Amino acid sequence: MADTVKHRPVYRNIRITQLSHYRLPAPGLVSILHRISGALLFILLPFVIWLFDASITSEVSYAEFASLFSAGWAGLPGWFFKLVVLALIWAYVQHFIAGLRHIYMDVTHATGLGFGRSSAFVTLIATAILTIALGAKLFI
Repeated sequence: MADTVKHRPVYRNIRITQLSHYRLPAPGLVSILHRISGALLFILLPFVIWLFDASITSEVSYAEFASLFSAGWAGLPGWFFKLVVLALIWAYVQHFIAGLRHIYMDVTHATGLGFGRSSAFVTLIATAILTIALGAKLFI
C-alpha cells in the first residue's frame, strides 16, 4: 500500500521568509486586529480629545474643525485627516465588535473551534460593513 498521507508543513519557529506561506486562521486574525485597533485607539487618543474639544467648544471652533477636512491644516491636505478619522472609525468598530465577541464567548463558554471560526468571520464582515457605512459620510 502506498503512503497516501499528506505531509503538511509545521511552523514552530516562523522565520521572515516563511511569512508569505503562513495562513493565519480567522480567529487569529481577529485577535491580532483587536490588539492593533486597541493600540491605534490609545495612540490617537490625544487627536480624538482634540477633535471632540474643537467640535463642541463654540460655533467658531466647530467651523474651524469642519474646515480641517476640506482645507487641511499645517501643510497636510484635508483627505489626510479624513483617512485618519476613517482609521479611528475602523479601530473603534473593530475593537468594539471583537470585544463583544470575547464577552459573549466568556459568558456562554462558547469556546469550540466551529464557533470561534464562525464568530471571527461575523466579526470581520460586520466590521467591514459598519466601517464602510460610517466612513461613507466622510467622503460623500
